[in-house]
Amino acid sequence: MEFLGSAHSTWKLACSCAVSDGVPRRSLIVGTVLNLINQGDALLGMASINWLKLILTYCVPYAVCTYGAVSYQLKKTNVLERRA
Repeated sequence: MEFLGSAHSTWKLACSCAVSDGVPRRSLIVGTVLNLINQGDALLGMASINWLKLILTYCVPYAVCTYGAVSYQLKKTNVLERRA
């Protein structure tokens, strides 16, 4: 039973990190810069927009940033629990 409680608290921590202050904001900034680089001509009206690329260009930085934030918080929590 301890394992189930531990998994639940891990998911809860992971979800709270995924929507924490900086994660969505940083991901939005990075996604916007990457979209300007990758589809600048389309966004300025000189070509057609590839909507799948546009969406994925926002999703990938969010996933990377979320993974980094969650793994850091889990490691930090694990270290604090070992000290206690």
